[in-house]
Parts: sequence; C-alpha cells; structure tokens
Amino acid sequence: MPFNTPKRILKYFRQDSRAVTPYRVNQWFKWLSPGLSIKRWLLISASGVCFVGLGLAIWIKLTPIFYAIQLVEGFLNKVTTILPSYISGPLVLLLGFLLILWGQSRTVGSITEVFRTDGDEELIDLLLNYRRLNRGPKIVVVGGGTGLSTLLRGLKTYSANITAVVTVADDGGSSGRLRREIGVLPPGDIRSCLAALASEEKLLTELFQYRFKAGDGLVGHSFGNLFLTAMSDITGDLEQAIAASSKVLAVRGQVLPATLSDMRLWAELADGRRIEGESNITHAKGSIIRLGCTPTNPPALPKALQAIEEADFIVIGPGSLYTSIIPNLLVPEIAAAIAKRCQKGNPPIPCIYVCNIMTQPGETQGYSVADHIRAIDRACGRHLFSAVLVQKQSPSETSLIRYAQENSHPVFLDREDVAQLKRRIILANVMDEDEQGLVRHNPQRLAGVLFRWYSRASKMRG
Repeated sequence: MPFNTPKRILKYFRQDSRAVTPYRVNQWFKWLSPGLSIKRWLLISASGVCFVGLGLAIWIKLTPIFYAIQLVEGFLNKVTTILPSYISGPLVLLLGFLLILWGQSRTVGSITEVFRTDGDEELIDLLLNYRRLNRGPKIVVVGGGTGLSTLLRGLKTYSANITAVVTVADDGGSSGRLRREIGVLPPGDIRSCLAALASEEKLLTELFQYRFKAGDGLVGHSFGNLFLTAMSDITGDLEQAIAASSKVLAVRGQVLPATLSDMRLWAELADGRRIEGESNITHAKGSIIRLGCTPTNPPALPKALQAIEEADFIVIGPGSLYTSIIPNLLVPEIAAAIAKRCQKGNPPIPCIYVCNIMTQPGETQGYSVADHIRAIDRACGRHLFSAVLVQKQSPSETSLIRYAQENSHPVFLDREDVAQLKRRIILANVMDEDEQGLVRHNPQRLAGVLFRWYSRASKMRG
C-alpha cells in the first residue's frame, strides 16, 4: 500500500492495530449486546438457509446429499488415521470458529466503512447509541430563545424523543423583518432549536445559523430564517417547512410552533402604558403587570397537544419569562394540556420549571424565584409544574459587575415564598461563565440534573 503523507501512515497503523488489539475484540462482543434487534434476524436468516437446504434435499430425493455425505465420511476417515480425533477435532473446530469470526468481522467492517462519520465512530457504537436514544423518555420542552436551544443541546444526548414547543411571538431582528415584509410566522427561535437538535454534519448546522453581513436586503438575516421562509411558501405552512428542514438537518426529535396564528404580544406596565409588540415590551424598560396577545385565544397546533398528551416529562424554560416562556402558555390549549398531564394525570408526570440565572432588564428586574413562578401561574390561571430548578452558586465578581452595569442581578431564591407556592426547589450548579463574564446555562450539566430528577420522580411516582 503506497503512503504519501504521515497522516495516511498514522491512519493505516491505527486501523491495523484495531484489527489485533483488545479494542477490536471489545467491538465484536458489543454485537452480542441485548436490544440491538440484529441477532434475532441473523438467527432467522440462518434458519431460512437451513430450510432452503432441507427443501432442496427433499425435492431431489436426497441422492446428491447421500454421495456428498459418503465423500465427507471418507475424507474424515483418512484425516483421523493421520491425526487422532482428539487432535483433528479441536483443530477443525478452531478453524471453523476462525473462519466465522473472520467472515463476520470483514462483513461488519465493510458496512462500517460505508456509514462511518468524520468522527471515525464504529457502526456498532452508532447502533447502540441509536437504540439507547430511541428508548429515551418522551420529553416536551416549552419556551423559546437562547435558553431553549441551550437546553436542547444537552437533552439530545439522553433521548431522541424530544418535542420543543416554541413561541411564534417574536417580531424583532431578522424574524421581525421577514414577518413584516413577507407575512410569515417568525422563524428565528424555531431555526435555533432545529440547529440545536441537529445530528447532521457540523458544517451544515453552521450554514443554517449563518447570518449575512453584507448584501442589499440580506444584512442581518440568517440563512436558516430565509430557508424556513422559502420552505413555508413551497410547502404551504410553517409546520411542513419545519418537517422538511428537520430531514435536512437529521434532527433528533421535533420542533413545533405553539400555534400557527399570527400571534402578537401586548403588555400593560405599572406606569399605565400599554406596549404592543414583543421587541417593544423589553425596550420599554417598565414593570410588567399583565401580558396578553392578539388574537386573544390562538388555537394550538394539534401535534403540539398530542406531544404533551403522550409526554413522560415536561420542562418549562429556561428563557425570557415574558417574551419566550409565557407566550406559549397564552395559547389556552397548551396550558390546559400541560395542567391535565402534570397535575391531573393518573398518575401525574414530572414537570419542572428551569428558572433564569440572572434577571432581565425590561422584563424581570428585581424579580425573585417566587416572582417568576407567580408570573407563570398568573398568566395560566393555574399551577403547571411541581418543582423549580435554581442555580446553586452565585456568578463570579467579574460577571456580577458586568451585569450590574446593565441593571441585571442574580435571581434571588426566596425559599419560604417558593414553599408557600407549593413548589419543590432543586438546587444545582448548571452555570457556565465565559472570559467576558457572560453567564449561560451549561447544556450537559443542565440536562444531566433534569434527567436525574426525572428518574427519581419517576421511581417515586411508580
């Protein structure tokens, strides 16, 4: 085999070493793992071969079989005269096992080369991961914005049965421009969730998130927003456009808009002002006392209601309280379906709210954890969740100074008030900080904490 680069040489020796090292033996034994749904079909195929041979033998009245058996018997008699049976028998058995092992390994190796990704992952590992994820619980996550997409990146490593119910009330940025100029529902939050759940090539995901920096009329738009807008026009509605985009990105789970209605938010502030438009509410810098939408009772997407009805676990948040989370719950059927599943179910399923780490100017300035809960209860007119996840440790001094300049502070945990609201508090360190002091939820830690709580809650419920 000719080698012309050190990289190819290393790749060759890596693959060659795998063929003789314990790594390869371990990969072979993985094919015996239960639940792969492969061994049973191989056994059925082998049984079919035996029946085909038996059928042919009966059809031709066993004449060739008789002579073949005589030939094999004569050959074996000659072999045993040269080598005793206690030597020739084990040697033939060993030869048979080696041929089976060699044939199976080469077959699996050939298939693996076809499906192997850039990560050089083995086919058996792909199959095991696929089976594990598809056996995961059915999770419904309700929200929008950066918080929801962050959570989805972590959850997709635990289950492929994820449904993200996303707000369509956004009217700012690229989504707002497309909404005003073309009349489509805002695709921004949906685009981010699709990218977060994508299992396709990293380059394709980056393309979907790419934002144009030049071009007349293109500046500020993301490729994914334009793609979803075009697909909406081609397929007829946003739901079909999302389904088509999900196939392109090989999405684990599904992303659904809470409603297909042209939903627009309005807010009444403590100073008497009435602000219309999602982007204007935050910029008004007031204290929100009431949030509503036009139309008043938008109908829910049927598939979203079905996902909630079939869910094993529901997560609300994280995200902007008044512009990402509550807008979904202003769809009456969504709130009613969650309440029916989490409060009145037989038995009720676990439902948790992931509280934000920092307050948000123009929405939740001065809010405590209990204030966040009260706002959701007030918007829905009922209790939806039984527990709240709160960041355990305070951000660093660098982050506190940075956020204080923007009039943002850590959300205070008022334990007694939360207890009076009959919510269980889950404290955990689920925060990340970058070098600039920006605070975000860590996708893996957040998902890990939620799954551990879900497992405990499910055991208590069972």
